Amino acid sequence: MVTTKAVGDEGEDRALAYLLRAGLRLVERNYRVARGPRARGGEIDLVLRERDGTLVFVEVRARAARSRAGAAATVSSAKRQRLVLAARHYLMRFASPPPCRFDVVAIDGERLEWLRAAFDAA
Repeated sequence: MVTTKAVGDEGEDRALAYLLRAGLRLVERNYRVARGPRARGGEIDLVLRERDGTLVFVEVRARAARSRAGAAATVSSAKRQRLVLAARHYLMRFASPPPCRFDVVAIDGERLEWLRAAFDAA
């Protein structure tokens, strides 16, 4: 039996390989913000850097089979908020944060779709 975690891990590996072939450079994988009294926690699947220096925060959504709504549709408002929170935490390490964006890599079965600038931090 294939677990949801196994599908997610394989999807993350596929997404990373795809983005590396596209010329991005891996900075960090599975960046986590711990839950605490002032933080709800969150995780960024992949942090990559474009050739122009832009930091790219990537959420990977994978489904073993194609679904009606598609994997990209599963990035809820609450999930986007947790990603933005984690990205803001990540960016605190920079005196002058670089430009950044939020991408989604949606994998439905064998189909992989890279959605650049899928959502804003606002």
